[in-house]
Amino acid sequence: HPNQLLLLSLAVSDFFVGLIMAFEISLLDGCWFLGDHMCALYSSLDYIVTSASVGTMVLISADRYVAICDPLHYPTKITIKRVSVSICTCWACSILYNSLIMKDNFKQPGRYNSCSGDCVVVIDYFVGIFDFVLTFVGPVIVIIVLYLRVFVVAVSQARAMRSHITALRLQGSETVHAKKSELKAARTLGVLVIAFLICLFPFFCSSMVGQNSFFDIRSVPFELLLFYFNSCLNPLIYTFCYPWFLKSIKLIVT
Repeated sequence: HPNQLLLLSLAVSDFFVGLIMAFEISLLDGCWFLGDHMCALYSSLDYIVTSASVGTMVLISADRYVAICDPLHYPTKITIKRVSVSICTCWACSILYNSLIMKDNFKQPGRYNSCSGDCVVVIDYFVGIFDFVLTFVGPVIVIIVLYLRVFVVAVSQARAMRSHITALRLQGSETVHAKKSELKAARTLGVLVIAFLICLFPFFCSSMVGQNSFFDIRSVPFELLLFYFNSCLNPLIYTFCYPWFLKSIKLIVT
């Protein structure tokens, strides 16, 4: 199913974000021992997977928008091929974009290190502003607009079905079940928006305080850990909302 491909992309990106988060926590108050070039490459991978995670969230929101607001055309609009191309484009753009904003750190790796064992990455202030708009403001606007549209459609359809449930009890019971799933999808997107804002807003605000976006792997700020924690919440928000997934987990465990 196309939606499962999107969930797979989200799972892959969030899995790597989790690895990065665990690795950085293990290096707190320690030393970077892999060299300056690996520091730049590692930081680039950090930016790439977080950008891909946010991009995939936007794709999932668009998928749910079509599924709820235009369900009759969903099988023709959202196909395996189109979703695969969208996912590949999302990852390719994340790689290209973050490689460009990190190019100065690749040209002279270690230029911002204050001592041996440092892993410091600096991004220009204006580039940071552009990154803030592209990876935070833009996705939030898209997700909120799609969510509001989904919520309005789901609520209006549920109200229409409740007005006919007395006369059409049998068909109404089946349809109401479908509308409940739509409302549940709307609530899921609502939780997504709130979690996204809470986790990402402090990080981008703190990044805008200085003249440059400064990142030292040996002293990871709380705002960045909260940014990473959003990727931990994504699987809980999306995957565990699907009864078939919970049933699969139960079968595997038992």
